[in-house]
Amino acid sequence: MRLSAVIITRNEARHIRECLESVSFADEIVVLDSGSTDETVKICREYGARVELTDWPGFGPQKNRAIDLAQAEWVLSIDADELVTPALREEMIQAMAHPGEYVAFHMPRASSYCGRIMRHGGWWPDHVIRLFRRGRGRFSDKRVHETLVVDGLVGELTQPLRHRSFVNLEEVLEKVNTYSSAGALQMLENGKRGGLFKAVGHGLWSFVRTYFFRLGCLDGAEGLMLAISNAEGTYYRYVKRGLLDREAADANQCHRDDLQ
Repeated sequence: MRLSAVIITRNEARHIRECLESVSFADEIVVLDSGSTDETVKICREYGARVELTDWPGFGPQKNRAIDLAQAEWVLSIDADELVTPALREEMIQAMAHPGEYVAFHMPRASSYCGRIMRHGGWWPDHVIRLFRRGRGRFSDKRVHETLVVDGLVGELTQPLRHRSFVNLEEVLEKVNTYSSAGALQMLENGKRGGLFKAVGHGLWSFVRTYFFRLGCLDGAEGLMLAISNAEGTYYRYVKRGLLDREAADANQCHRDDLQ
């Protein structure tokens, strides 16, 4: 087989059809699901995907599990809320046919926020490596904001990968909560401290950086909304990290009380 498309999922019924249709040119589609309670698994099987069920260890480890299930020469790792446009598909096919010395390819990613494609705020061109030879790429073990580490030279594709990052404000709030919790655990594992004052400071800096330094102000109302949600995510990540220390201290105190 020439190409395996691999996707990790959990409750992605609202997005997964378009994603699956966009990678229908792959020789196989592998879906690794971590406990969906909607129709995600059913939809994936209707599209002929090979679906495997597992637990949730974090984004990086989960994507590596999915890669290990692939059987083709090339692997396309794509998220359930992303899709390959026809133009990008043709560019990928040409790249795999004539890769030269490259073992992987990065591409720009065009992400939408509440219906608007964002061109500023650090969201464009947002180059990501998603197409690579099997055995030549592995994701970092981060719980969130994982990156692909490639053994070899990386080429460049010009057509963008479409990313429906946040369809509406409900998704924004949901992902702020999910990603800030995962980020707090990542901070704990990396030995980074949190707390209320750090949360306020880093949250304010996140807003200023997104809206002013990265010109999010040029994306209109959505640019302001994005800057605010970035600040919120940063704030909650540091607050949650501080609360993890408080919970650990309370648990230790209870243990000491039990011993007395």
